[in-house]
Amino acid sequence: MAEPAVMKVQLLSPDEVVDACDTLARHIQASGYRPDIIVAVARGGFMPARFLCDFLNIGALSSIRVQHYVAGAQKGREARVTIPLAADIRGLRVLLVDDVNDSGDTLRVARPYLESLGPKELRTAVLHEKLVTTCPADFSAGEIRHWRWILYPWAMVEDVAQFIRDMTPPPGDAEAVLRQLLERYDMALTPCQLTRVVHFGGLPATLLPA
Repeated sequence: MAEPAVMKVQLLSPDEVVDACDTLARHIQASGYRPDIIVAVARGGFMPARFLCDFLNIGALSSIRVQHYVAGAQKGREARVTIPLAADIRGLRVLLVDDVNDSGDTLRVARPYLESLGPKELRTAVLHEKLVTTCPADFSAGEIRHWRWILYPWAMVEDVAQFIRDMTPPPGDAEAVLRQLLERYDMALTPCQLTRVVHFGGLPATLLPA
C-alpha cells in the first residue's frame, strides 16, 4: 500500500505570532502609513488586528467576514462578504488585516467592498503571504516560499480535530493519533495540545493521552 501523502503543517506558537505581529507593525510604521482604523477579516484576522492596534496605538477596531461557498452549476469556490462592516469609514485611513494570504481571494473581495464605503485610503496587511497568491497584500511579516499549511494557535483545535476525523483507518488511541499526525502532516503535538484538541474538538475520550 502506498504511503499517505504528507501535507506539511507548521503550527505556530503564541510567541511566534506576537513576533510576526511586531515585524508587521514595524513594516507599517516604516512605510509612513498611519491608519485611523483597523478592520479585521473574521475570524483569522482578529488576533493580529488586536496586536496591531496595541503596537500602533490605534483605538478603532472593526471587522468583516468573508466566506467561500460552492457556486451553483460551476461547482467552483467563490468568496463573498457575508458579515458587513458596522463602522463608518468614510474619509478614514483604513488598514485591512488578515492572518494569511493564500490564494488572494479574500483580499480580492474585501478590498473593493471596503473601497465602496468611501475611505480616504485603504491598505492591506497579513502576517504571512504565500507566493501563490494572486492578490498581494501591501504589508506582510514574511513570505511563505515553500508551500505549507500555516496553523495558528487560534485555529489549532478546529483544524487538528478535522485532520484526526479524516484519518483512515481511524486511530484508536493517542499514540496512533500522534504517529499519524507526524507521518501525514509532519506535525508533532505535545500531550497537552492533543488533550485540548480531543476535549474541545468533540473527539472520543479514547484518544486522550494516558
